[in-house]
Amino acid sequence: MAEPRRVRADAERNRHAILAATEKLLRGSDPGQVTIERVAEAAGVGKATVFHRFGNRMGLMQSVMEQRATALQEAMVSGPPPLGPGAPAPERFIAFLDAVTDLVTQNAGLMTAHDHAAAVRKNTSGERQANSVYQTWHAHVAGLIEEARPELDGALLAHIILGGMHTEPVAQLIRDGEFERLRTSLRDLATALLGTTGEQP
Repeated sequence: MAEPRRVRADAERNRHAILAATEKLLRGSDPGQVTIERVAEAAGVGKATVFHRFGNRMGLMQSVMEQRATALQEAMVSGPPPLGPGAPAPERFIAFLDAVTDLVTQNAGLMTAHDHAAAVRKNTSGERQANSVYQTWHAHVAGLIEEARPELDGALLAHIILGGMHTEPVAQLIRDGEFERLRTSLRDLATALLGTTGEQP
């Protein structure tokens, strides 16, 4: 019984080492230059280990994006306000949209690397609503809308807002680096929908 546990522990350590090495390389290099070979060398593992854990380069880059999304998810649930619990719904809504914009900014290079585009398309296909990250984000946004404006259809509005992040015009903004325009427009949307603290639209 100890041997399978040790193998699993080794596999998990390798996974964390590979993701950490990828993040470090991405901070100093263009995503197109972050190859499996460079990642394996930086992580201290063989190329075969990287392929075994992530399938290919697209799978590795998608896992990096998912890890970043998970960190945002944890901040939403248990981090400090206004992103985490404790702030009024309008403030938390704007903080969430700001955090999503920051995540998009951080992932811009990954999303524009041509060989990662297929992974992005796969992750945002008709199966998007079954994705656990999307489900968590949707529940969060819907809950904030319903808390501030219980007369609104929070569930549907959350789908419209989150789905809009995956449209081609928004994707083009991201490719063009117009992150502040995206941030400002999302803040305007949040304010128009929920108002500010203590204010009813």
